[in-house]
Amino acid sequence: MYPEIPIGLALAFVAGGLYVLAWSADRFVEGAEVVARALGVSPFIIGMVIVGFGTSAPELAVSALSGVAGHSNLSLGNAYGSNIFNIAAILGIAVLIRPIAVRPVITFGAVPMLLVASVASGLLVCLGGGFSRMDGLLCLALFAVLLPAYCFIDRKGKNNVDVNGTTPLPDNEASSCRHPCLALVGGLMLLVASSHILVWGAVGLARSFGVSELLIGLTVIAAGTSLPELASAIASARRGQNELTLGNIIGSNFFNSLAVVGTSGAISPFRDVSPLVFTRDLPVMVLLTLSIGIFGFNIMNPRSSGTISRPCGIIWLAAFLVYLILLVRQEAFMA
Repeated sequence: MYPEIPIGLALAFVAGGLYVLAWSADRFVEGAEVVARALGVSPFIIGMVIVGFGTSAPELAVSALSGVAGHSNLSLGNAYGSNIFNIAAILGIAVLIRPIAVRPVITFGAVPMLLVASVASGLLVCLGGGFSRMDGLLCLALFAVLLPAYCFIDRKGKNNVDVNGTTPLPDNEASSCRHPCLALVGGLMLLVASSHILVWGAVGLARSFGVSELLIGLTVIAAGTSLPELASAIASARRGQNELTLGNIIGSNFFNSLAVVGTSGAISPFRDVSPLVFTRDLPVMVLLTLSIGIFGFNIMNPRSSGTISRPCGIIWLAAFLVYLILLVRQEAFMA
């Protein structure tokens, strides 16, 4: 996927990619804050629709190209693996930086919607032993129905009180972003581009040190397609924009489960899907999705916002480490 480059150029790509990634993430999140307030919608909606879907562009590209080339397991593994990484690793890191407040409409609306998307996508693959073009179109149709429905529910239940756990943005700070739409679109483009540059450099360094292609694929490439989500989530957490962080992850996973898998299947049906997708990856993805609702549920007062605390982030990161060890051991055994 990435041509070989000299080690000096690889180092430059890694250093430059990291710098541009961090800078563009800050501009992107700043623009998203201002646009959300200008449109009168919750930062969660902006995070889910614009940030989440936009940062999933690498997953869409990789899965679509893999589907065309006939690598169905790579397409599904990229989509489902990114979902697991987004929750267990990215959301886990974001929670460690700053605990996340979760409104009831997210706990009882967005999380069940994501569960439906994850289970429906998985069932369509499991029931037929593959994934036909009709299955892909059904995923896209479900995506087209669930997204507007949730946006309507979230906007209808939104009030003028800032109860979403975000840090209010003063008027004078909002005016510091002179071109919020440009910051939003330009920041997103730079996020995706700098992620590819960084991954290219990392792959080049790994090849220079004799690391196997398999290990590169399991680590650098898998995590590389989620770098935009990681960068924007960390930037959102540092600025106290909790709903942008959570919306980013839920939106990205929703997009991956239905739009990415659906588009890939509609282009080229999946055949000979590995049973590990059903016995390992899909159950882990569903359980992690369910954990967002469990961790964010306010057991003392279900009608009030709950909080995903730092211990929850530690649990997520530990779960991801266990999953990664299991993944590497199974791949090594099968090899």
